[in-house]
This record gives sequence, C-alpha cells and structure tokens, in this order.
Amino acid sequence: MNPQAEQLWTRPRWQLALLLAGLGMVGPFAIDAYLPAFSGPEGIAQTLGATPLQMQQTLSAYLLAFAVMNLFHGALADSFGRRPVVLGGVALFTLASVGCALSETITQLIVCRALQGFSAGAGMVVSRAIIRDMYPPTAAQKVMSQVTIFFGVAPVIAPAFGGYVFVAGGWHAVFWGLGVVGALLFWLNWRLLPETLHSSQVQPFHPRHLMAGYWELGSSARFWLLALSSGIPFNGMFLYVLAAPTFLGEHLGLAPTQFFWFFMLSMAGLTGGAWLSGRLAGKIRPQQQIRWGYAVMGVVSVANVALNLLLPPHPSWSMIPVALFSFGWALMVPVVTLMVLDLAPDRRGLVSSLQMCVGSAANALVAGVLVPLVMHSAATLAWASLGLLMVGWVAWIVNRAPETRESPGG
Repeated sequence: MNPQAEQLWTRPRWQLALLLAGLGMVGPFAIDAYLPAFSGPEGIAQTLGATPLQMQQTLSAYLLAFAVMNLFHGALADSFGRRPVVLGGVALFTLASVGCALSETITQLIVCRALQGFSAGAGMVVSRAIIRDMYPPTAAQKVMSQVTIFFGVAPVIAPAFGGYVFVAGGWHAVFWGLGVVGALLFWLNWRLLPETLHSSQVQPFHPRHLMAGYWELGSSARFWLLALSSGIPFNGMFLYVLAAPTFLGEHLGLAPTQFFWFFMLSMAGLTGGAWLSGRLAGKIRPQQQIRWGYAVMGVVSVANVALNLLLPPHPSWSMIPVALFSFGWALMVPVVTLMVLDLAPDRRGLVSSLQMCVGSAANALVAGVLVPLVMHSAATLAWASLGLLMVGWVAWIVNRAPETRESPGG
C-alpha cells in the first residue's frame, strides 16, 4: 500500500471506484456494444460480405489480443507508473475504435478489433493494482465490490447503446460511439487519476527481471488455482454474452433492441452479488464468502440444465439462470482477486497482468472454440456453463488442500 494514499485521493472513495470501473468497462463494452450489429440487412456480415466464421473471428481476435497484451500492462505499470499505462491504453483504444468505424473489409475490421484488444485491458489490469496501492485489505474488498457494481452497468448500457445506435446509424456508428467513449475516459483520467505507485515500489523494466517475476509467479500452484477458480466460472456467464446473437435472436426470438433485457438481468445479478460482497467484507471469513458464491452458481447451473431438458427456451425464464449465476460469481470474485494480488505485494501490476491473461485466454478459447460448438442449442449452452463452473470449483477445492498453500515460487 502507498504510504501517501490519503493525500493522493481526497474525494469520496466511491468516486475513485467509479473512475476505475469506467476503465474496467472498456473491455466488455467493446464486446457487447457491437453484438446487435452482427446480422440483419444492414449488419456487419451483410455489408462486408463476412461469413459466420469471420464474424466470430472479430470476437476471438479481440479476445486473443486482449489476453496476450495483458501480460505486459501490469509489468509496464510497475515500472513506468499506473497513470501513463492507463492513459496510453485508453488513447490507443480510441484510435482503434476509429479504425473499426472506417473499415471497408472484414479483414480491416478484424485487425482493428485486435488493436482494440491490445489496448482495452490496460485500465482493467492497472485499476486492480491501483485499488491495492490505495487501501488495506478490508477497505480494498469494499472498493473492489463497488467497482464490480459500477462495472455491472456496462453489460446493460453497451447492448442498448449498440442496438439503438445500430438501428439509427448503422454499424459504423457503433464504433464511432466507442471512440467517443474512449475520448471521454481519456479526458477524465487525465484530469483526475493520480499516480499511485510509490517510488519505493518501482520495478526495473528489464527482460531478465521481468521473466524472473513471471517465472516466480507462474511456478506457484496457488496462483494458477486461484486464477482458474475466478476466471473459468466467469465464462459460465460470459459464453451466453458471446452467444447472444444466437441465444437471444434465434433461441428466444428477441430483436436487437430487446437484447437489453438479458443484459439488464445480468447486471442486476452482478451488482447484487458485488453489493453483498462489499457488505460482508470483514464480517465473515473470505473462504466462507467464496463457498457461498460457488453454492449459488452450482445450484443455479444444475437447475438451468434441468429446465432446458424439460422446457423449450423462452424469454420468460431462460435469462434468469444467467442473472443468478452472475450474482454468485460477483459475490466471490472480489475476494479471490485480492487473494491473487497479495501473492506478490511488491509486484501487484505483474500479478494482475498474469491473472488477467489467464482469464482472457480462457475467454478467447471459449469464444473461438466452445461457443461455436454449443451456441446452436440452449441445452448445450446450459451444459457448457455447468462444465465451466465445475472446472473453477475443482481448482478452488484443490487450492484449499494444505499442500498448495505456498507462496510464489515456493
């Protein structure tokens, strides 16, 4: 923690949470906002002559680039400061969004989407390190929960924004809108975001030193188990987001402007779980809170599979399990994230980078491999969600075994 934290930010704590949540929203906003523009007479696929596989590549290219660059955002922030990395990432995201808007071929769009992915994770990675720079554990969990609450607004705003802008101005206008969002975030952070990395914690940016840090952390079984236990269950919800054009448009028969209902319910689950997580900070053991989150996700996932086997998919019930699953995930993930960051207190940027890289790589695999295989049936989506949850749950159970309780490199 920065010893001068109280002087760096004198405004209310929730305002810093809101600023950091805005940075974290860039990544999911860039995914959700353009999903309603996938198909239709004026959609991207029709106007650019893109195949379904090429359209899926606009997602997987973004997510793969997001995962790769996440290895470096935190390390750069540990060496050059939090503020320069955040501002540089937001600036590049803004320019990449303009490039997407100007794309005339599907290849150009895929390349610009990859550039968006390279830059969009900077704020998300560094914001986690900033929270731990500024606050001790209990307060940090409360702020992390507040960030998750504000962050939960993105899945609601983004598809509604994308759907209405697409209907009003075409898919190019969606990316112009993302450029405006990026420019606004750059201005706000230029004016308000302090440098939270204390001079005593600056790390040399040298390949050998950087690789030694990654090796030390990457050789920790505890790191991998914690990263998997938070990142993999997220995909139990996220695969529905990635499959939204098919799940909502084909299985549930919703129009693009009606996608809002799915994301509103998901947001309610995320914000409710994050709110409860913040309320429980310091009142119960972190491990107990994590168990509660897994219990909610487990019951909901089993019920979702059963309902899909017994009933045809319908808007009246098919979206509710995803919202409840989101609640369980948001209840436990702030606690797990802080556990990961505290594995290496002197290199929290690097830890955050590697954690985000693991999660983003999983997201990319789900987007590029799993979703195309399961999105054609609501039942297979439910089974896939349950399977992803089980992977995370097993990782958490193994993490709790005594032999895995070691420090990085131990």
